[in-house]
Amino acid sequence: MKKTLVLMLAISLSTLAIAQNYKVHTVFMYSFTRYIQWPPDYSQGDFEILVLGDSPIVDELKEMAKTRKAGDRTIKVTKINATSDIRKCNMLFIPDSKSNQLGKVLSTVGSQSILVISESEGAGLQGSDINFVIKDGKLAFELNQAAVNKKNLKVSMELSRLAILL
Repeated sequence: MKKTLVLMLAISLSTLAIAQNYKVHTVFMYSFTRYIQWPPDYSQGDFEILVLGDSPIVDELKEMAKTRKAGDRTIKVTKINATSDIRKCNMLFIPDSKSNQLGKVLSTVGSQSILVISESEGAGLQGSDINFVIKDGKLAFELNQAAVNKKNLKVSMELSRLAILL
């Protein structure tokens, strides 16, 4: 009984740590809206963030979107189930559980001005624009400048200085 209680507590704490981690992801992603410039045809209407598959980040992003805007644009968060559901948007988040689909995502997105954000080891080097990593026990992000340039996105120097450049 005592071992079960300890195990349940450990699982609860690890779930809480993951949820807290996604709060930090969300703060970073909101900051990206301020330090990345999209071309004019991606700067009208709602600022849309797509999330591929199930991830706790969906709820965190939706909560953030209730109180924040991307400039003067409403932030809209949509969960999609498959790469075939990818459409014009500003950001596309690929959770670690869908990292095996990165190649297909990048092929589908091509040179569209969609910021592809991932969170799996090596994804930045594989072509993701921004990849979340843990460095010295803290959340950080890699920036693949070549991939971002290919999509006609302009990253501010302030953001570049904070990134791990690939």
